[in-house]
Amino acid sequence: MQKFFPDDVIWRNVRLATMDPERGTPYGLVDGHALIVRQGKIRDIVPESSLYLTHDNTFDMQGRLITPGLIDCHTHLVFGGNRAGEWEQRLNGVSYQQINAEGGGINATVSATRSATDEQLLHLARQRMEQLIKEGVTLLEIKSGYGLDLQTEEKILRVAAALAAENIVEISPTLLAAHATPAEYRDDPDGYITLVCETILPQLWEQGLFETVDLFCESVGFSLAQSERVFQAAQALGIPIKGHVEQLSLLGGAQLVSRYHGLSADHIEYLDEAGVAAMSQSGTVGVLLPGAFYFLKEQQRPPVALLRQYQVPMAVATDFNPGTSPFISLHWAMNMACVQFGLTPEEAWAGVTRHAARALGRHATHGQLKAGFVADFVVWDATLPVEILYEPGRNPLYQRVFKGQIA
Repeated sequence: MQKFFPDDVIWRNVRLATMDPERGTPYGLVDGHALIVRQGKIRDIVPESSLYLTHDNTFDMQGRLITPGLIDCHTHLVFGGNRAGEWEQRLNGVSYQQINAEGGGINATVSATRSATDEQLLHLARQRMEQLIKEGVTLLEIKSGYGLDLQTEEKILRVAAALAAENIVEISPTLLAAHATPAEYRDDPDGYITLVCETILPQLWEQGLFETVDLFCESVGFSLAQSERVFQAAQALGIPIKGHVEQLSLLGGAQLVSRYHGLSADHIEYLDEAGVAAMSQSGTVGVLLPGAFYFLKEQQRPPVALLRQYQVPMAVATDFNPGTSPFISLHWAMNMACVQFGLTPEEAWAGVTRHAARALGRHATHGQLKAGFVADFVVWDATLPVEILYEPGRNPLYQRVFKGQIA
């Protein structure tokens, strides 16, 4: 029989979708077991038969499903304004080039973000974050990238830090200063990359405001050579990297990310076999972002079959942002990953748990129900994990546990 400390907490009479591949069952499903939490971490998963009949801190879940907390590993959560009017223009036949020439596109969001106060950005971001929390998210990434100058990039990351300090969700902050060329550097993108590498990146890293460096390597973003300059600057400071790559064309960005042992290559619709092989060798996660694919009416799908063949982990994320993926629902992203990209429901679940954790460098502590892992998990009014993404408009969340505490 199990022995307990007074502060142990037990969730019993549950079905556990551990997402632990070592279990050898779909979703790592375990029946007839209980989950024991101690001091914010999972102490153990034990057979019900080994429990004492009574313990002060015991929750009877009456057969409900428990999964790891959801992880949204790619968001642009902090920004000012919105671009709903711009979307309406596009639907009415106005070209993106014309909208951009008139000050729309990313420059409109940059302008709105630069002019917003810290308090305004925090209020907006908190509202967005609460929507993810209500769906069972316990860890999310927040990128900068709508400042494109030192002052505003710092402001965005300080807002992310303020959200993290509220301690209701864990946040992984990412510097995305190399998101686009700001208007004041329109004729000198190399000069802007110099600003990123020599000023923005080192100064904000010294302040401890971010964990990883991201960039947009694309025909409408930055070239391979410019991207490599950013990666070299990050590598010199020991900062992990990732990249928005192969979204609109094949430039070889995934191979570049892999050469620097990047945590993830994101979007990857135009990824080829050479890029997949490079990611497989480097352990780089492929992050699928079906929201942007849907919103932009794209036709080129990520090479899911190749990713499976080369055993590249596939994460799934919302890519929540004002221009190309204004969807603040990870459940819907999971559904779209299955419907649009052909993932199985089990792959989609792995994509928002253990593979998403790997994309954030937290695979040893998050994304599975396993002894020693952080006690982030969700109790659902459901029997099978597929129910959560089958009907994304209905949220069967019963209880959300963050660091061992019911949140």
